[in-house]
Amino acid sequence: MNMLTRTECTALRGLAIAAIVLHNYCHFIGKIVQENEYLYLERNNERLWQMLTHPDALLPVHLLSYFGHYGVPVFLFLSGFGLVSKYEHAHCDALPFLRYNYLKLLRMLIVGFVLFVFVDTVTPGRFHFHWYNVLAQLSMTINLLPTPESIIWPGIYWFFGLMMELYVVYRLLLYRRSSLLVVGLIAVCWLLQLSCDPAGAALNRLRYNFVGGMLPFGAGILLARHGDRIPALSLRPYGWLLVSVATFALAFALCFHFQAWLWIPLPVIVASVALVRSLPQSLFRVAEWLGSLSAAMFVAHPIARKLLIIVAWKDDIYDGLMLYVVVTIGLSWAVKQIIDHIPAPKL
Repeated sequence: MNMLTRTECTALRGLAIAAIVLHNYCHFIGKIVQENEYLYLERNNERLWQMLTHPDALLPVHLLSYFGHYGVPVFLFLSGFGLVSKYEHAHCDALPFLRYNYLKLLRMLIVGFVLFVFVDTVTPGRFHFHWYNVLAQLSMTINLLPTPESIIWPGIYWFFGLMMELYVVYRLLLYRRSSLLVVGLIAVCWLLQLSCDPAGAALNRLRYNFVGGMLPFGAGILLARHGDRIPALSLRPYGWLLVSVATFALAFALCFHFQAWLWIPLPVIVASVALVRSLPQSLFRVAEWLGSLSAAMFVAHPIARKLLIIVAWKDDIYDGLMLYVVVTIGLSWAVKQIIDHIPAPKL
């Protein structure tokens, strides 16, 4: 896998956000197979296998619920890749770097959070926000608090705290330093997770924070630094499609063993890149367009889910999913207009 172009990165963001958006609706439906994202639960694998061996009309929903969250490692990979491409050719002081990237995230977070609070307040199942958790969310430190899965709402916004941690790790530890340090940090984070109970609270805490995201983030850094040394792989679109299918199959196989599960982000990233390179031009443009909306779509889709998940709960699952997709796209466009009118931070 040689270096990525700017348009390929945008299309990858489009695929990743589509997977995340669909996953975050599907896995909220109680009877659907649940994912192994923060914990490794054998019962979820058993249910997945049962659905694959005895498929029904909801099989696509089960697959999106179980696998869709792997759009997050693709975003982390692209973040690591982009940071090297943007910052490592010139000096950048730590405090301005962290301030700029915090404000860049806050510019998205504040719009989505405010709109979500309004919607959450007037719809059934209102969440009780504590003032200190709101401050922790806006400061992007909430992931560090105990039981983050029960205090981050909407739960999708855990990603902001994760990204801020990775910005800190990158600038203070990895920026313009040896790539061996990146490899070493990936190894340390892997060993920390490996030492945990697969279904325990310690692993949950680690995976809500940078330890769980270091593998794909570090892979992006390494590709940006050394990708030009990788021989260019010249394949026709169907060749890339075969690579994508093979590596997605590998990711599926790795789901069924705890140690292997920790490495799934790597084949998912390779499969996603190969898929983008296999797309016909018309579909590539759709993925690229979604990628251009990805930031707004990330903060907007929890609002659409809160409004429309009730349709799926009434067993009209595909009806609800279609309405959710349409509303998410329209709402994302509107949110993007709001975000674009907020002054962008300067480095």
